[in-house]
Amino acid sequence: MEGGAYGAGKAGGAFDPYTLVRQPHTILRVVSWVFSIVVFGSIVNEGYLNSPSESEEFCIYNRNPNACGYGVTVGVLAFLTCLLYLALDVYFPQISSVKDRKKAVLSDIGVSAFWAFLWFVGFCFLANQWQVSEPKDNPLNEGTDAARAAIAFSFFSIFTWAGQAVLAFQRYQIGADSALFSQDYMDPSQDSSMPYAPYVEPSAGPEPTSMGGTYQQPASAFEPEPQGYQSQGY
Repeated sequence: MEGGAYGAGKAGGAFDPYTLVRQPHTILRVVSWVFSIVVFGSIVNEGYLNSPSESEEFCIYNRNPNACGYGVTVGVLAFLTCLLYLALDVYFPQISSVKDRKKAVLSDIGVSAFWAFLWFVGFCFLANQWQVSEPKDNPLNEGTDAARAAIAFSFFSIFTWAGQAVLAFQRYQIGADSALFSQDYMDPSQDSSMPYAPYVEPSAGPEPTSMGGTYQQPASAFEPEPQGYQSQGY
């Protein structure tokens, strides 16, 4: 199965780093991986504030711990998911089973679409909580740039993950339209059940009674195909 349908290289082929980094879905995974680091890193480092009148830290997003918790959780899980599918991109050319390749591409479609939805929810949640935050809770405007960065990169992540889902769906369509996707397909060079090429008797000429309708003749790459049956006189 060619790289255009289900990854870089043919099934069972050697790993090619240059081909891998040129794949659009791999590029989007790396970009999504970076975006996830920005989101959870911004919230972890500057998303919690201290108040002189309070002993405990509070979330910069309207004092809502669920907002910060959601951003960190989604960011960390997206980070791990990107690493998982980057590893799958590396291993993909080694997968020779059509069923396994199909499952990998289908999982890529579902997981990418799911993460696009989670990032959409995260963007709406963080943006809403930031909008209703009270200025008195942060009079010195500490961590405001980090809070805005988390919101912005949550928004960007919607499109990078949606793009991965679209690319995976295109790969699935290309594979589904290919003859190599068929479960019954077998490479003729690997088919040991047919050692000889079948010979079909031509319609013209007398029909030999001893040979039957067809017979098996050894195939040769250096000899021309037989053009007919010639009877021998004795």
